[in-house]
Amino acid sequence: MALTNTTERYGGVTKTLHWLMALLILTLIPLGWFANQLPYETDAQLTQKAWLFSLHKTLGVCAFFVAVLRILWALSQPKPGLLNASKRMESFAAELVHWLLYGSLVIVPLSGWISHAAAAGFAPIWWPLGQGLPLVSKSTGVEHFFGALHWVGTKVLIISLLLHIAGALKHHVIDKDATLRRMLPGQPDLPPMPHQRHNIRPISGAVLIWTLAISFGSVMASGSDHDPAQPAVVLEQVASEWIVQDGSIAITVTQFGSEVTGSFADWTAAISFDDTQLLGDVGQVRTTIAISSLGLGSVTQQAMGADFFDADNHATAVFDGILRHSADGYEANGTLQIKDVSVPVLLPFALAINGDTAEMRADLTLDRRDFDIGANVSDEASLAFAVKVAIKLTASRAKQ
Repeated sequence: MALTNTTERYGGVTKTLHWLMALLILTLIPLGWFANQLPYETDAQLTQKAWLFSLHKTLGVCAFFVAVLRILWALSQPKPGLLNASKRMESFAAELVHWLLYGSLVIVPLSGWISHAAAAGFAPIWWPLGQGLPLVSKSTGVEHFFGALHWVGTKVLIISLLLHIAGALKHHVIDKDATLRRMLPGQPDLPPMPHQRHNIRPISGAVLIWTLAISFGSVMASGSDHDPAQPAVVLEQVASEWIVQDGSIAITVTQFGSEVTGSFADWTAAISFDDTQLLGDVGQVRTTIAISSLGLGSVTQQAMGADFFDADNHATAVFDGILRHSADGYEANGTLQIKDVSVPVLLPFALAINGDTAEMRADLTLDRRDFDIGANVSDEASLAFAVKVAIKLTASRAKQ
């Protein structure tokens, strides 16, 4: 069997790439569906789900490179003509599905890869070249857009694949021609090739369908309900001697060896602070955090679950503390309550005051087990016990 194509037959390289791509697709589609259905409440469940997603992503990257190689090879080879070219509607449909499949083979794995690169954490790709991509920054918006495109593209791929298989079976069973056998090992007998009609309508139709699919994916991404800027719980304003003008409460967790950083979008701080007091206690602080306002990349939904923050039943976390001088600056000595579990916390912080404006910075490491967070995930290889907290705020003195 020749390795290269002719105008009548497919060569060995084309056949090998075709069936390798088919094997990858028929593995990836059910694998992705099954991994999505799995729960992740326990250590074993989370490990299994992550392993299957890593396998799915790794095979998806392989599929992308095989698809690119297949397209480059196709561009370098003559394209065997259609055996049913005399049937205009059938040949148009065959060419349309052909171009939809080529688009799917690139768009589906590439969109999934970009979504993974833009996300923070979760299941890694098994290869030594890192998890990022050039020009792709960590961004929830980018993650959601390409994640939605991956979902829509998969549906286009499935429909195109089913039509492709149905067409091949029609040729083999009903028409009894050699269309399917040309892609199998061997050299089947072929009738004289009919006159081939070439026009841009099939590729134009495929471009139109993909344009509609991408537009639909964009609408899906814009309507995502994982936007931390719109939390389910809205906190009431609080009276404070110092009014927070800007600030962030960020947390960093380590999942499967990768750090995932996110922040709470909605929180309030009632602060009393006497900057003229040179010793001892100088004030108080009460900070209330809306748990549902947490954005934690690809693991946000997991973090809201019953075994973690349990946002449905515990809407807020609260820190109450006394502010006082310390040997190195200041500290807040109080309790942090999460999920009705109160734990003593000593929070050292740096403070700079310029007139009526104060800037505060603090870094703290907590143990999630102290708050019954992820109690069923006891293996640090899956989810580390340590959670880093970084607090930054700028506050102005309230006018009397």
